[in-house]
Amino acid sequence: MFCEQCEQTASGNGCHQWGACGKSPEVNAVQDLLVYCLRGLASVVLKAKEAAISTRKADIFTCEALFATMTNVNFDQRRFTDYIQRCLEIRENLKAQLGSLDWSALANYQPNFNESLVSQGQEVSLELIEKVQDLDIFSLKLTAIYGVKGLASYTFHAQELGQEDDSVYQVIQETLAAIDRGDLNLNDWVAICLKVGAANLRAMELLDQGHTETYGHRSSHTDKCSLKSASR
Repeated sequence: MFCEQCEQTASGNGCHQWGACGKSPEVNAVQDLLVYCLRGLASVVLKAKEAAISTRKADIFTCEALFATMTNVNFDQRRFTDYIQRCLEIRENLKAQLGSLDWSALANYQPNFNESLVSQGQEVSLELIEKVQDLDIFSLKLTAIYGVKGLASYTFHAQELGQEDDSVYQVIQETLAAIDRGDLNLNDWVAICLKVGAANLRAMELLDQGHTETYGHRSSHTDKCSLKSASR
């Protein structure tokens, strides 16, 4: 297990045996496998966007699935199996619309549902770590992944309230697709992380607008507050 996602991490150094939040190594592995599949989906989504093919279903799903991997959101291993299956279905549907193209191994990745998804999740997690050649770039990749998870969460909530911005979806997909690239240097990754941060502000703006239009403007009110002893 390797998770540095939140401030709860053991001794501030990440969780390596069991999540301080209560997340099991098994759930962590399946979440990592889902994110791996979403990275493959992202590369297909970007091609579809270039071809003017609608990717709204894929964009919303990506946000929902990433949101589910956030700290304390969902620890149900079966739900993540379902997310992985849905991810592959959406990916293959878009590929069919795009026609015959030369796809990367990641875009063609197919987990074996007859074998342990936990083991396969551990393998893809180890693969990401083993590719590390520069610790600073690796740290920025993790920052981008964790940042895009938060961005996806805000974006998903905003979408539920009727507020969307295609530019935010674009940043999410571009960031996921970039994780597998080996041609980006330190400055490139700093720029990607800053772009994710800027998109987060836009997503929060959309969420605020959605809340205001749905529930009204927030305002202070005077009310009574009295203390009563508990009845025995």
